[in-house]
Amino acid sequence: MIIPIVAVLLLTVTASVAVAGPASEVVRPFYLQPGLELEQSARGNFIDPARRILNLNDEIRQGGEEGCLDPALPFNDTKFDPAEVEATLQLEELISGNEATVIAKFMAEGSQQAVQWRLKDVGGRWRINDIASLSKDWALSRFQCE
Repeated sequence: MIIPIVAVLLLTVTASVAVAGPASEVVRPFYLQPGLELEQSARGNFIDPARRILNLNDEIRQGGEEGCLDPALPFNDTKFDPAEVEATLQLEELISGNEATVIAKFMAEGSQQAVQWRLKDVGGRWRINDIASLSKDWALSRFQCE
């Protein structure tokens, strides 16, 4: 009796993880469409704290100011060539329960860049809760947008 219950629980947990799909596929479009993270059409891919910072940036921009975020965050705040990034982009994914980390590695400004994306499975869909540089001192969640 216990074995069938355990099997059903395992199948349920496996199915809920599988529904979310690869976390890296949530990240990839941000490298193929520079500036996508700043677009309202992509906002559904984010949860707090990242979503809160993006919304604060929108409020600042609507007030006529430049905003508080660099439009090249996914590109590690570099001057990048979209074709070079696309040709060299590698996404490494690590999933632990309902959390995932995707490391995006690519070439820009003559050197390899690495940006960490942290995601959570919310209702069977991966959502981004933070973006951080692995070589520079910034994380989206630490931006002070006021």
